[in-house]
Amino acid sequence: MAAIAFGCSSFALLRAKQNDAAPEPLLCAQNFSLLRLKQSLRSCASPAWWRSIGVPRASVEVVDDRLIEREEKENVKVLRVGVICGGPSAERGISLNSARSVLDHIQGGDIHVNCYYIDPDLNAFAISPAQVYSNTPADFDFKLASLAQGFESLSNFAEHLAASVDIVFPVIHGKFGEDGGIQELLEKYNIPFVGTGSSECCQAFDKYNASLELSRQGFITVPSCLIQGSEADESELSKWFARNQLDPTSGKVVVKPTRAGSSIGVTVAYGLADSLSKANAIITEGIDSRVLVEIFLEGGSEFTAIVLDVGSGLDCHPVVLLPSEVELQFHGSVDVTEKDAIFNYRRKYLPTQQVAYHTPPHFPIDVIESIQEGASRLFQKLGLRDFARIDGWFLPQSIHVTSSSDSKFGRTEMGTILFTDINLISGMEQTSFLFQQASKVGFSHSNILRSIIRHACVRYPNLASFGSVSDYAPRRSKTSLLNEAVHNCKGTRKVFVIFGGDSSERQVSLISGTNVWLNLQAFDDLEVIPCLLAPTTGDSSNEVDVSSRTVWSLPYSLVLRHTTEEVLDACTEAIEPDRVALTSHLRNRVVQNLMEGLKKHSWFTGFDITDEPPVKLTVEQWIKLAKEAQATVFLAVHGGIGEDGTLQSLLEAEGIPHTGPGVMASKICMDKLATSLALKHLSDLGVLTINKDLRRKEDLLSMRIGNVWHDLISKLQCETICVKPARDGCSTGVARLCCVGDLSVYVKALEDCVLRIPPNSLSKAHGTIEMPNPPPELLIFEPFINTDNIIVSKNENGHQILWSGQSRWVEITVGVIGKQGSMRSLSPSITVRESGDILSLEEKFQATRPCRDASDVLK
Repeated sequence: MAAIAFGCSSFALLRAKQNDAAPEPLLCAQNFSLLRLKQSLRSCASPAWWRSIGVPRASVEVVDDRLIEREEKENVKVLRVGVICGGPSAERGISLNSARSVLDHIQGGDIHVNCYYIDPDLNAFAISPAQVYSNTPADFDFKLASLAQGFESLSNFAEHLAASVDIVFPVIHGKFGEDGGIQELLEKYNIPFVGTGSSECCQAFDKYNASLELSRQGFITVPSCLIQGSEADESELSKWFARNQLDPTSGKVVVKPTRAGSSIGVTVAYGLADSLSKANAIITEGIDSRVLVEIFLEGGSEFTAIVLDVGSGLDCHPVVLLPSEVELQFHGSVDVTEKDAIFNYRRKYLPTQQVAYHTPPHFPIDVIESIQEGASRLFQKLGLRDFARIDGWFLPQSIHVTSSSDSKFGRTEMGTILFTDINLISGMEQTSFLFQQASKVGFSHSNILRSIIRHACVRYPNLASFGSVSDYAPRRSKTSLLNEAVHNCKGTRKVFVIFGGDSSERQVSLISGTNVWLNLQAFDDLEVIPCLLAPTTGDSSNEVDVSSRTVWSLPYSLVLRHTTEEVLDACTEAIEPDRVALTSHLRNRVVQNLMEGLKKHSWFTGFDITDEPPVKLTVEQWIKLAKEAQATVFLAVHGGIGEDGTLQSLLEAEGIPHTGPGVMASKICMDKLATSLALKHLSDLGVLTINKDLRRKEDLLSMRIGNVWHDLISKLQCETICVKPARDGCSTGVARLCCVGDLSVYVKALEDCVLRIPPNSLSKAHGTIEMPNPPPELLIFEPFINTDNIIVSKNENGHQILWSGQSRWVEITVGVIGKQGSMRSLSPSITVRESGDILSLEEKFQATRPCRDASDVLK
């Protein structure tokens, strides 16, 4: 028998006794990601299973190891695309995300996707889509030998590709993907592929070599110094500091690997000694053997631009889409001179408010057009193909950058434009710059990806038929605004997807809502309208009547943001006359340039995203429209009124169907203490709950910390405590407290309303602890349960999972699906922490956390 202890509504702890059989996965969770849902669904292949929850198996597209069944009666000529992800770099997780997105948006119709994976040792495997939907590559690395088709060598892999696919779409970021490695292999075996050739990749990927070439081609470049070898050369770097008039003790520079992406290893250094130290760290940690030290562009604004080649045959016709400005944001008492004040890996991929994007940038129009002209010229000069992303900086006129030539491109009356990084395989996560900028000029995710692939086909004579008239016509996005949905009630079923809100889970809610919206659009019988429940501007959402809260009906391009605040700002900008006029002018120019090239391609059948403004409503008006449209509401609002029964009550009062539990179940599951009490009567059946103690924030602030601590450990009968907000999730505000000093630090953070507790501020090592904003009024204290480590061990027989430890506790998560009264559990997963005792925000949402299938461990 196994004991199951519920800690909150979405996770559980499971204990397997030493001599017991494997515990049956009986747990349920209120919240689980769509990614995890997809992965779990793919393991439920039994038609009887689908019938048991009332879903005809044939009506659900489940992608498994077998080829997807084609409707032969349509006589469609299918293009076989091989998507290759993974690779040896630290960007493997981002690569997996990109592959997942490509699979989501091109699979079907006249394209069939085969998925491949390169492991860190450059071993190649043919993997199933189920692996692509894993959280990280570490989820399946250890069992590739048993799950995937392996190849003895890269040569054998290439021979397989030549026989099995028509064209390869590499989505390996970093080494072996953007440095020319995979391209050289494909060229050797005459395998068509998307993107730039091997020699051009090799030159453009190395930041130092690319900088030299840009300078030769007439571009202004950032002054830099190359450090290579086993150790940094102090004398050479010292001379460089002097030449650039940098103080050797405090001169501010950026230290970065020359051959890495996703801002991995990029850091700010102060002075010669700090620069050498950080350069040596990059070298010794194996990130790169070549390190670039650049002057810090103080006062500059970073931008990035997607370039799309729409030329015919061997003629290059690059068109630069609407660039995006990258604005770092600092809130509260954060010092803007903090040492990592750059667009680093954490800011790039975490759903936080530390960065905002503006498309187009808040630059003068002449500067934006100069950026587009320069990026287009750079694309041609470096011999790039199909698409790329080019990053750079705009420095106002008041900032001077030294240049070795007077005839450099980038000088404008308003300031200086510098191009710094060339991304040969741009990230393709759902809200990446590629899709943000493409949607601004009329491309959906599917349309831009298919256009890139079709354009690549034109280069290869044997694929000429695929580069001509396409049997596939992109459907115009059925995403419409609410008022239109109400007046168009025939033919399709309306689904309002609502996300956002006020809780600290609102950024994760945006991720969930975006995934739901994008995936539901694949169904022809649905019309899906994305809606943002706007954050309130006051200190507490309770002060605002729910029915008067603001809901925005969103057009396609405005959904593709990283934070709810960014979406809200974009909505405001989208109805501001001057901003609308600027965006419209720039968009029309880009569309005109695109059509000059695309009209020559018979496969291009048009844009499928229309330019629409957002619509502002109250919750009351939004519910009225949902009722008139006979819509179903998909609730993707995490925490707050989205899970405590408030929205459920309003919808049910008007007879509007919605996803998820009803009012009473929502109220119980939202409150961790109420959940514990509701399950208490199941203890005789082996379903256990953790003892909890509820405290008010104001009591914690007013009482002596020492007295509070001793009272807690006495009541909970433990020495180590876990603290968490009573009504929040996503690891926000969750910490392990080992002593009265830890409690003091935590309470001080509540008092000061800090946004995050820095790493290792408590006595036990930990990562950054994201804190709720505003601080929670109620907090729960419970015994901290030491879980055992799940270790992947490698020996002569391959990889093996080991359960290491004596507590016999592990943390698992599981989803349930089905109709009320006939729910079915999906395959549970073991939660594996990379560091510390509490899952960090990175480990949950940044593709860094392994999440093993429970069946691999609980055997």
